[in-house]
Order: sequence, then structure tokens, then C-alpha cells
Amino acid sequence: MKPIAFITGITGQDGSYLAEFLLAKDYQVVGLISNQHNIGFTNIKSFKHQLILEAGDLLDNNSLEKIIKKFKPVEIYNLASLTFIPASWDKPTLTLDINTLGTSRLLEAIRDFSPRTKFYQATSAKIFGLPKESPQTENTPLNPVDPYSISKAASHYLVRGFRNHFGTFAVSGILYNHESERRGEEFVTRKITQTVAKIKLGLTGKLTLGSLDSQQDWGYAPDYVEAMWLMLQQAKPDDYIIASGQLHSVKDVCEIAFSHLNLDYQKFVVTDKKFVRKTEALSPVGNPAKASQVLGWQPKIDFKTMIIKMVENDLKLLKQ
Repeated sequence: MKPIAFITGITGQDGSYLAEFLLAKDYQVVGLISNQHNIGFTNIKSFKHQLILEAGDLLDNNSLEKIIKKFKPVEIYNLASLTFIPASWDKPTLTLDINTLGTSRLLEAIRDFSPRTKFYQATSAKIFGLPKESPQTENTPLNPVDPYSISKAASHYLVRGFRNHFGTFAVSGILYNHESERRGEEFVTRKITQTVAKIKLGLTGKLTLGSLDSQQDWGYAPDYVEAMWLMLQQAKPDDYIIASGQLHSVKDVCEIAFSHLNLDYQKFVVTDKKFVRKTEALSPVGNPAKASQVLGWQPKIDFKTMIIKMVENDLKLLKQ
């Protein structure tokens, strides 16, 4: 019998790449589909027929218990969440209900109905907020500054609590920004690559951004989902930072994306203060040494290659 993995957020960027990764490892993959918060099936369209999709919601305890009782998965990956930071200020209660209490509901269901299931929680580097040290490690103090990062920090502590108190095999992956061709259009990297493609095709004439000096630790999403799986293959559960360990600026993204299509970004990019976030983290760069040493994890795709892949994909999509 194939091992069964259950993924929440299966239609998102990370969930879809993880589903493909696990199918290649010969898992039976079960995905949670929320009628209320479904973003559509575009990301899983090409392999949807290989999946088992179950209706449910992180807000609905009964639906989660029903799925876990039915499949008794060997692994659960909780990737579903409200992820866009500005929107978390508009709906802080919903953000906490999905991102924190959703985690709690899953952990309770594992404890009560499938205690041998291994659990992966998608935590975020945003839990460090305005970090006191750089680069950040697994021991850096948490300092969340918005509803999204607060919800993820609470989930991080919940995972640790269930691990220590109940002996649950539960881990947190503290993932830094990771992008791909499937990144949502509201995120700055995808906004840039998509708009560059539009400019090249004559569909628009400018790109409006916030601060070009804003920096992030950016990696490639398919590399990062491999790290999620590796965490659940260890003898003991533990938390890991998954990061590139390098900082790049929004300007770097622009330079690579525009120059790839033989354009000068300075002729098309304008800045607007309304796109500048009030609480930008200082040097949000992760130290992935522990993941490298313990998991044997190394990213395969570098920053420049990732941006070029995104530009090429957006060009192809727009031409279609």
C-alpha cells in the first residue's frame, strides 16, 4: 500500500509543488479543498486526476476529523493559510482563526484519532518581525509585528507544545520568502515578472512599486517543499529554518527581469509610497546551516535563474 499524505492548501504554490513531489515519491496524496477559500485548480490542473480531493476547511473541526479518521495519513502538511500581510490587517480575526486555530484543530485531531501521523506546519520567517540579530537562526527570539506573523508565531509555539507535551511528531518549517511561476500575483516578485512581460508585449507602459531598496531572502518554492518532506523523514522531530542565506533587493529583481527581455528597468519603473510597508524587517536573512547539516538540504535553483524562469513563464501565459 502506498503511504498517504494529506495536504491543506494543495491548490496553492507550495501545496501544488509538494503534491507533485510526493506523487513522484509514490505517495497517495489527499488534498483539502475549501469551498469557502478555494483559489481555483490552476496549479494542480495537470495532475489533478492523480489526487484525492476532500471537501473541508480549517475552520471546520468536523471536516478535519472526518478526513483524518478516514485516511489515517502517515504525514500531514499544513500549508493552508491567509498569507498576504496587508490583508491580515483587514481581517485579523479570520487570519488567526485559519492560521492558528486551524493548526490547533489539526493537532488535536492527530492526537485523538491518528497519533502516529507526522505533522508539518508551515511557519514563516515573518515570526522574527524586526529581528534582533542577523542572520536569524532557530534560536532567534520571535518578534511578530502584524496579525499574519502573530498567527504564525502562535502556531509555531503550538507545534512545540504538542511535541513536548503529547509526544506528537510535529515540526515547524521556518521558511523565508520563496517564489516560483505559481506565485500569487499580489506578491512583489510575481508583480514584477508579470508586468515586465506585459511591457515587452506592449500591454502596459509602466510598473509601480514601493521601495526598490527593500530586501528579502528569496528562494525557489520547489526546492523548499523538498525540505518540508525531509523534516518528516528524520528520527526526531525538530524545527528548521529554510532559507537561501542571501539578501536581494527589489531593484535586483527588476534588473534581472527587465534585462532578460532586453529592457532598461529605469525607463519603466515608478515608485509610490503607498506600496511601502510600515513595518519592514531589518535584514530578514536566514541561516540554513542546521537544515544543511541535519537534513542534507541544499537549494538547487539560484536567485537569477528563478527570476528568469518566472519571466519566461509569464511571457508564455500572456501570449496564450
